Amino acid sequence: MALSQSLQQKLLQKLSPQQIQLMKLLQVPTAHLEERIKEELEENPALEQGEEDHDEDFDSDLTGEAENFSEDGDKEELDGSQDEYENIDISEYVSDGDDDIADYRTRDDNYPEMDEQKTLPHRVETSFHESLLDQLGMLSLDEKNYKIAEQVVGSIDDDGYLRRELSSIVDDLAFRQGVDATEEEIEEIIKKIQHFDPPGICARDLRECLLLQLNRQLAEGKDVYLAIQVLDKYFDEFTKKHYEKIQRGLNLSDEDLKNVIGAIIRLNPKPGGNMGELNKAESYIVPDFFILNNNGKLELTLNSRNAPDLRISEGYRDMLKEYDKGSKKDKRQKEAVLFIKQKIDSARWFIDMIKQRQHTLLSTMSAIMNYQEEFFLTGDQTSLKPMILKDIAEITGLDISTVSRVANSKFVQTEFGTYRLKFFFSESLSTDSGEEVSTREVKKILSDLIEGEDKKKPFSDERLTELLQEKGYNIARRTVAKYREQLNIPVARLRKEL
Repeated sequence: MALSQSLQQKLLQKLSPQQIQLMKLLQVPTAHLEERIKEELEENPALEQGEEDHDEDFDSDLTGEAENFSEDGDKEELDGSQDEYENIDISEYVSDGDDDIADYRTRDDNYPEMDEQKTLPHRVETSFHESLLDQLGMLSLDEKNYKIAEQVVGSIDDDGYLRRELSSIVDDLAFRQGVDATEEEIEEIIKKIQHFDPPGICARDLRECLLLQLNRQLAEGKDVYLAIQVLDKYFDEFTKKHYEKIQRGLNLSDEDLKNVIGAIIRLNPKPGGNMGELNKAESYIVPDFFILNNNGKLELTLNSRNAPDLRISEGYRDMLKEYDKGSKKDKRQKEAVLFIKQKIDSARWFIDMIKQRQHTLLSTMSAIMNYQEEFFLTGDQTSLKPMILKDIAEITGLDISTVSRVANSKFVQTEFGTYRLKFFFSESLSTDSGEEVSTREVKKILSDLIEGEDKKKPFSDERLTELLQEKGYNIARRTVAKYREQLNIPVARLRKEL
């Protein structure tokens, strides 16, 4: 086989380190931005946090021409060559003004209170698992059984269920605790824990969870007793709403069945409830934006409480000034100066990335606010216009992937509630008149139709399709079924009530 040479021309798109850093920062929610900045402060001694009472203008020299970036956006690397040692220019690093505070916080003087709170909320309540361990201390258990109980409590998930197999708990105890336990011993401990609060805790499945709760209510009378019979013997039929079979099997009247259903639906299917969720930091929604309606004029503010003032370290700048004043400059001193220059450039680069992040967020949210202005003024979901990522990308001049990153990870607080930005994006659907409307508008109307239906005779998907078509929406039955599922609404048979 003969070897041959050829020329090929390829068009490649390569992200610079600066662009990659910006993409990563865009994905960081406001709640975690402070942590990301702390990491940078720890890694780079040339970057420091300014005093809280400073509110000076950000000096353009910090991120302007003094930044060592090449024309293609890549940061210039200092390779420590001999030429660098002989020609070190630090004039731009020792000029006055480098200690100015970064003013990327977009403070709004009309609403200073929004900029005053800089700390995240902290919960002081006892956590779900801590509550169970506290109750565990009330049992009279020897050392072995206490370790078994601790292992069981640790295996309970945030919903309050014990979904781990007994054999797996036996293995965990043997390998991690050095405890030789049998499944029977673990079962005995589980029965004790099932008497803890909240009722229904430590159940293996929904049926057991509901029965545990009902057994604590036996003193309340006949309805609770019948409810236990229903869940014990006809659980599957109950979940599928095959009420006729239950009535025949237990000889229940319509009134009895209605009371039984009432007793069951009052139970808590997740006894762990929100306690487990509230212990997760991500369960706190910290809005990235605030939109206020000021006499019919929308005002957008960026939540910047987790973005502290950043500046170049005064100590590092002083070291360069001392070097600049000195006459004897050996190789070791020059190496130190090159290191300091690199750290200062890195600090300036990071400050600029924070500025770009804030600018990108504001630009994107401003475009969304203007596009969906009627919703932000009225809160009416049916007023939302069809809007896709490309629409906002064209308005802002940003890439679609950038808009997607912002939309997927950011929240806006309005007078009507707090929404994830992707809530405002939806495809379009044509009406009889040819007008394009948002699919979110159709979902809202679909939800309203189901909410207002007669629960004794709920609408089928076919009937919902007819009702929507009567309102002028050209929509197929399979599309209605898809939207209903996206709204987490069950089929008509499961929505039926007595």
